[in-house]
Amino acid sequence: MTDKPTQQMADQSNTEKRPEDWTTGDESMTGAQRSYLKTLSEEAKLPFDESLTKAQASIRIDELQQITGRGQPRKSDEAQTTESGQAEADGQGAEVRGVSDR
Repeated sequence: MTDKPTQQMADQSNTEKRPEDWTTGDESMTGAQRSYLKTLSEEAKLPFDESLTKAQASIRIDELQQITGRGQPRKSDEAQTTESGQAEADGQGAEVRGVSDR
C-alpha cells in the first residue's frame, strides 16, 4: 500500500524515463520485448527487426501499438457507446465480435 505523501509525489517522480535516457537502453532487447514486437509486427504486416536495442524496441512497440490499435487509446479513438450499450473503438467493435450492424 502506498502512503499519501508518496502518492502526492508520484507526478514529480522520475520513475518513468524516456527510452533514450535508460542506462541499459543500448543493450539487446529483452525476450518479452522480442516476443511482443514480433506479434505486433505480424499484426501490422511490417517487418520485424531482430537487432533493436531495449530503447529502440520500446519506441517501436509504442509505434506499432498505435498502428495496431493496442495499448493506450488515442483521444480520437476512445471508446464510444453504441445504441446497444456495447463499447466500440475505431468502429471495429461489431466486426471483432463477429456480428455486423451494417
